[in-house]
This record gives sequence, C-alpha cells and structure tokens, in this order.
Amino acid sequence: MKKKTILILIAVLIMAILVAVIIYYTTIQNNKNYEIEQIKEYHYFILKQNDTYGVMDKKANILISPQYDEIIIPNPEKGIFVCYQENNTKILNENGEEILTQYDNVQPIRLKNITSDLMYEKSVLKYTKDGKYGLVNLEGKKITQPIYDEIDSLPYKEGELIVRENEKYGVINMKGNKIIEISYDKIVTDEYYTDENRYQYAGYIVSIKTPEGYRYGYINHQGKQLLNTEYNDISRVTEMKHDTTPYLIYAKNGQYGIAKNEEKILENEYQSIRYDMSNQVFVVEKSKKYGIANLDGKIIVPLQYHQIDITGIYLYAQDEQGITVYNSNGTQANVNANMSILKTNNEKYNIKINNENETTYGVINQEGKQLIEENYNYIEYLYDNYFIVSNEHGKLGILDDKEAIKIDIKYDALQKMQGTDLIQTTLAETKTTQIYSKTMEKICEMQNATLEIEQDFIKIFNETETKYFSKEGKELKNTQVYPNNKLFVKAQNNQYGFVDNKGNLVVDYQYDKAYELNEYGFATVKKDGKWGSINEEGKEIVAPVYEIKTEKAPSFIGSYYRVTYGSGEFYYTDAK
Repeated sequence: MKKKTILILIAVLIMAILVAVIIYYTTIQNNKNYEIEQIKEYHYFILKQNDTYGVMDKKANILISPQYDEIIIPNPEKGIFVCYQENNTKILNENGEEILTQYDNVQPIRLKNITSDLMYEKSVLKYTKDGKYGLVNLEGKKITQPIYDEIDSLPYKEGELIVRENEKYGVINMKGNKIIEISYDKIVTDEYYTDENRYQYAGYIVSIKTPEGYRYGYINHQGKQLLNTEYNDISRVTEMKHDTTPYLIYAKNGQYGIAKNEEKILENEYQSIRYDMSNQVFVVEKSKKYGIANLDGKIIVPLQYHQIDITGIYLYAQDEQGITVYNSNGTQANVNANMSILKTNNEKYNIKINNENETTYGVINQEGKQLIEENYNYIEYLYDNYFIVSNEHGKLGILDDKEAIKIDIKYDALQKMQGTDLIQTTLAETKTTQIYSKTMEKICEMQNATLEIEQDFIKIFNETETKYFSKEGKELKNTQVYPNNKLFVKAQNNQYGFVDNKGNLVVDYQYDKAYELNEYGFATVKKDGKWGSINEEGKEIVAPVYEIKTEKAPSFIGSYYRVTYGSGEFYYTDAK
C-alpha cells in the first residue's frame, strides 16, 4: 500500500511539472504575440497657422491653440499630443492638460520604411531616466523599466522595437517582451511580406562583428535561431510564400548554399544561386557551369551548361551543342527551343510565345490546341475566357478564347480596375476614359476624367460631371453612395448647389463646382477658381476665397483645408 502511494505521489508530481512547463512556454509564446492597433476613425488633427501648430477635433473645435514648433499625434483616435517648443516637450491631452509628467522626455517612436499618414507606433511611447530608455503606453502605464541605452522602431515590423544595451542589440515587442536576446551587433528583418499578413512572418537576420568582419545568422518570426552567426551572407527567398518555412540562401567563404528552416538542403559549394518563382526551382552555378536544383535540394538538371534561361514553363539550357529544353521537373521537353509557354491563372489556358523571328504571342489550351494565333506583340490573361492583347502599334484591346474582339484594339492603356470586375481604358489623343463591365459592355465614357476606387464604389469625374458605380458596374446615385449624408450635390445650368435626400433645394445653384460632404460633414465648393466649404446644414463656413494649387479638390474640416506632405503626413490650415 505504501509503495502504491509513493507511485501515485510521483505520478502527480510529474503531471504538475508537465503542467507547469506547458504553462511556462504558453505564457512565453503569448507574451511574444501582439496585435497592431487598427485606426477606424480620426478624432484629432494637426492645425497649422502662421508656422505654428495646434490640434483640432473633427468638428473644427480648436483643442490646442497653434503655438508650438511641432506637434505629433501618435494615434489619431486618442487624445495624446506630443508638443514641441524650442527645447521643451510636453504631452497634452484633449483638454490641453499636461499629462505623463511622472516620466522624463517622453517621445513618440517613428516607424521606418512606412509610407502612411500614421508614421508612429500607435500604442507606446518611450521615456528616459538617468540616460536610459523605457516604454510607456498611451494611458501612462509603464511597460518596461528604463534599462535600455536606445529604443527605436524595427524597419517593416510595426509593434516591434530594436533595443540597445551595452553596445549590443535585441528586439522587444510593444508589450515589452523580449523576442531576440540583446547580444547582436546588427539586426534587420528579412523583408518577407504577404498581402494577407503583411510582415507578420518576416524573420530576422542577425549579425556579430568579428576580426574577419560581420558574421550573419537567422532567427525566425517566433524567435527561434535557425542558422548560427557564422555566415558571410544570408538572405531569405521572399518570393516563396511559405510563412513558417523560410528558404534561406546562405554564404560561407564565398560559396552559397540553401537552408530550409535549419536543414541545409544544398551545401555551400556554389558561386551563385537564384530562385525562379514560376517554376519553383533554383538556378545554381559552380565553376562557371549552370544547373537546376529543386525545392528539396536535388540537382535535376546537371551542372554542365554555359547558360540557363527560364521563360514560362520551360528551362532553356545552352552549351556547345546548342539548347536543350527541360521541363520544370528536370525531364527533357520535346519542344522547339524558340518557343516558350507561360502558365496563366486559369489552367485551361497557356500563353505561347514564338521567338523564332520576331517575338509574337498566342494562346493555346491544355492539350496544345491553338486558340489565338501568334499575331500579337503581347498577350496577358485577364479572367474567364478573356485576354488583353497588344498589336504591332502598341494599342491594346480584349479578345475572347475564340479570337473574337470584345474591346477594340485601339487603346493606349487598358487594365482591370483593382478590386472590381470592371475594365478601364484610355485614349490618349482625346483624353477619354471608358469603363467596361465584366461582360465587356461599355457603361461609362468621360473626357479629362479622374477615377477613384473607394471601398464600396467607384467615382469618375471631371470639371462638369461626376458618376458613381458599384464594383459590379451598376450606376449609383449619390444618395445611394452616401446614405448617411444630409445634403447632396446637384447641378443645374452648369451651376452647382445642394439638395436634401428628398430633392428639396437647400443651397442655391451658385457654385462652379461642388463636392459631396466628406466623413466629417463638410463639403468643398469652388467659384471663380477659388475654394471654400459648407457644412451639412448648408451653411457656408468659408466663402470661396482660397487659391489652392492642387490636382484634387481640397478636403475641408470647417474653414481649414488639408495639406499633405512628406510620406503621406498631413495637417489642416487656413493659410491663404
């Protein structure tokens, strides 16, 4: 009985240890996770008057009078403003009260390699004490003690910060948790990006300085070291979209190899390695001879060629005997060396390129049957059974897979509008823009037009008219596009005014041009070449007095108009 009790106690102890270990590592992993704050609505704006800066809200109420040399709003949803005056820095709230006074020299952290009006970390600030830096959130809660010699943003990785301590660098996240130990001389991201997750799965190339120069290693996005710091060079194959399985090209003593995660699938014995995304193979060079390796590191085309070119689905290997054509799996292809085949997004179709005399394009199906003859200077698959083609004069049009013309081959520009099912064409000579539906029916034509793609609709306009379309091509009224607005632009005899949602005239037809109310309830109007604004009640906030040189109509909040500068940053002003 006693022995059984001891065994039970041992089992319980083991289980307790396992649970503790699981909790420990789960906690560590959770601490490494963070979520970037998403800005849904701007509440606060920088106001510039007479070369000094203040803050206003979205109703044009001045919260901080323009008196500072510079103001930074890290997060436009929160009333936290960093105000600079000569050598003084103050953190003020929306009531103009000084806050975070318990911290010294509080500063925003500017993002790097970001083109946006949101140029700063949106959740944290840095502060100093006794020459050291720490982190504090926008509510004033201390995130880290002031233990770092430096805190800066990590390029491409919003929410992650590079820190320096005792002349070495590491990475922490905005929660203050360590991602990379502070033991390196340099740290950069590998710049891996996907549309869905942006730079979330980007890893880190770390380096240490040795008497022979820098030596590089690699740490993945979870903080796990995959390659030690012993290499002359490391780069990630960013074209290969494997979030959690990075392929790394590494070099040592001038020789290159490939690692998949930490596994070396190709030893470093090559003079060069380059990746071909379309066929998912590597072109490798050794002793001035070229071959092909697959994603497992297996040589599938021997290293015996002077040159290997890849066009479409075939690999063209050249030596003294001529050109040998290979499939992407390394088997020889029985095709003309002057012909290339490009895959399309539709497995039913391939683009055929004939390079024998002049380069010409056609279309074939899976079985190799010719659908569109090789009579075109360029062909690109569009969608369904449609293709964009270019003739010998560089004019563009659209054919179907039976070579029937769906849009005349006469346009100087032709493209599918991003995020829609619509086609946009341009005739340069007449400055005419046309919009075609998904079924190639013309739904709009306008000269000297500007086209803007919004989240839920498309706007096309010039000096005399404005039209709206859904992304499926249905024409919309302005009352449908802006259902929450109180006023709507209406034209009569080439003059513009505003009506309510029942069509009742609220603002007389007196302007040369007018624009719909913006999200803050103000509309831009133009008369005699000058700009002004009205509010959602139809009251003229500022008469058209501003002579603003701009390609687009200025946007107003109250009597202040928006000015964009730098990398997308902006302020509002009433400067004339």
